Amino acid sequence: MLIRQLEYLVAVARERHFGRAARTCHVSQPALSTGIRKLEEELGRALVVRSHRYQGLTLDGERALVWAQRMVADFDGLRQELADPGGGLSGVLRIGAIPGALPSLPTLVNAFCERHPKVRVQVQSMPSAAIQRSLDEMEIEAGVTYLHAEPLARVRTRPLYEESYVFVTCTPWFEGRDHLTWSEAARRPLCLLTRDMQHRRIVDQIFAEAGIACEPRIEVNSFEGVWTVIRSGPWGGILPASHVQALSAQDRLHVLALVDPVRTQPVGLVTSDRDPASPLADAFLRHAPRVLRAPERELLIA
Repeated sequence: MLIRQLEYLVAVARERHFGRAARTCHVSQPALSTGIRKLEEELGRALVVRSHRYQGLTLDGERALVWAQRMVADFDGLRQELADPGGGLSGVLRIGAIPGALPSLPTLVNAFCERHPKVRVQVQSMPSAAIQRSLDEMEIEAGVTYLHAEPLARVRTRPLYEESYVFVTCTPWFEGRDHLTWSEAARRPLCLLTRDMQHRRIVDQIFAEAGIACEPRIEVNSFEGVWTVIRSGPWGGILPASHVQALSAQDRLHVLALVDPVRTQPVGLVTSDRDPASPLADAFLRHAPRVLRAPERELLIA
């Protein structure tokens, strides 16, 4: 059995497409199919449902996948562990981050890349549930997500900053003010994220705990969509304060801190708690506290 054959199985399960899996493994599709067939022959079990298109794994394939993911990850870790100590870390660090945390990542990632010049970094935006799954299936080495709201399991954590919330609008409803109550925000026509997004569930929980009824007029499933709606007309939105950093003065947006109640959510770095830890994940976890500061809380008010 070759590690390469296990990598093919992991890639097919992840991509759910033979052609895409072959491309991620940098081989031809026939070579990938041959490798999986050899693995099936050695194990004496059919692992993939045979068809012209990917139809999924067999029950034996699902069981084998768990071991394959673990063995591929362990082999990558072994390769990193035995690399020339003088040459520094190398490889690919894959990070999954909730959309709300993306503006905060450059400081962390830039410093890590400077410290480890041979490491490449891939960042994927994904919901917290996908971060949990991807850590369990060893598709990523680290995640950046909320620590207390719907906390993840089987992880090591490192707090990074406290996420706070702001009200944003292009309409001068509250001109001259720098803060707004949640009750006042609820009375304006709002555009919020859809309820499948964890940020929205946190906002709904804040409204509910304060006894405030709130029903947004518009819902979208991305922060980019919220920004687009806010800029288009008389709408307000509730966003993480860290997203204000990327605003241009030309946007002429009114940004107000949300108070009464004041709420924050800890955002942190998570890695799998498996031993031995991936050298890349371990280095990223240890490095984080020295380079990431809380997002700037100074608000930009047009």
